[in-house]
Amino acid sequence: MPITTEHIRETLTEYTDAHPEEKSALSVVLERLDRGDDLSSRKTFPLHVTAGAVLVNEGGEVLFIRHNVLRKYLTPGGHLEPEDANLMGAALRELAEETGIRASIAPLLPHPVHIDVHDIAANDAKGEPAHQHADVRWLFGTTGPVEVTLQEEGVSGSAWRSPDTLADETLRRWVLSVIR
Repeated sequence: MPITTEHIRETLTEYTDAHPEEKSALSVVLERLDRGDDLSSRKTFPLHVTAGAVLVNEGGEVLFIRHNVLRKYLTPGGHLEPEDANLMGAALRELAEETGIRASIAPLLPHPVHIDVHDIAANDAKGEPAHQHADVRWLFGTTGPVEVTLQEEGVSGSAWRSPDTLADETLRRWVLSVIR
């Protein structure tokens, strides 16, 4: 069963209950939900939801992957698929697809660690106009050795780095507050 509007709304509510200062930043997502937009579909413009995974190893390092299209290191994540039952599961699927990691992974929080709304440039090759992603990011931990096998069509490198290198200040602050 695909991710429902109700599930997205509930997830946003859990997040804003934990971080009430973020509610105004997410008002555009709530407005789109109120309008009845199917935010689980990548064909919904000007905004749709994506899912991301912030994976922390035993040493407290965060996994970054080098995104081929954007040519920069990011945490794993991507678009929702019709077979995704929930947002956390979508984040885990993206993590497994992009990195091949299927080790012992557990959520470190019952709600997303961060939800970020950001602009995406038009992609003429895919027929997509400029739009926004509401990236629902989940924090996971793993124990023991982790083997990374990259999805080469989308990813060209990986690196374990300090959480201090997370570019988004809010994400960095909340990840550090959980793992330290």
